[in-house]
Amino acid sequence: MHILRAKEKKERALQTKLFLKAHRCSSPKCATVRRPQRPGVHGARFSRGGSEFKTQLMEKQKIKISYGLTEKQIKSLFQKALGKKSFIEDAIVASLEMRLDNVVFKMGFAPSRIVARQLVSHGHILVNGRKTNVPSYRTRVGDVVAVPENKKGLLLFKELPTTLKGRPVDPWLSVDAQKLTGVIKGAPERVQLPFNINLVVDYYAR
Repeated sequence: MHILRAKEKKERALQTKLFLKAHRCSSPKCATVRRPQRPGVHGARFSRGGSEFKTQLMEKQKIKISYGLTEKQIKSLFQKALGKKSFIEDAIVASLEMRLDNVVFKMGFAPSRIVARQLVSHGHILVNGRKTNVPSYRTRVGDVVAVPENKKGLLLFKELPTTLKGRPVDPWLSVDAQKLTGVIKGAPERVQLPFNINLVVDYYAR
């Protein structure tokens, strides 16, 4: 219960739906809908104003919390992107979206990134037929992500062939609902993100 409340406080503090609690965030029960003010006794009087640095910091926190990154991981990700000649924003989106835990979530094999991280860590996911238990593993175009045959009877996966049927999936992914397999068709595109990457680029470019 304390963990669930902590997740709600993070979303309320950042005033943004980060879909940390699976389907609940898409319902009227979402914390940011039920209690739109920031947590704490002064939450209702909180002003969105503030310094540019504060705004950048809040956007960084949204990314960090959404994808379950450590401070070291997010710093490394942005610094690597800043050192590339390609479009920085595209490089960052690809680094975030092609993490194995995010791919598992986006394919619908888990209701949230938090659950997806647990599935990967516990060895419930295969990449190209091999067990991969590192949530941050960077997938590539052409990779096949699947639920192992001997895991499909677990409660977490038992109803997926039905619930995934007809479910929309990002255009850079494809999913076979019956086989519980998915393929990464290309680089992430048209990804809807609840934060401003450019502000975080500015934060790390200081």
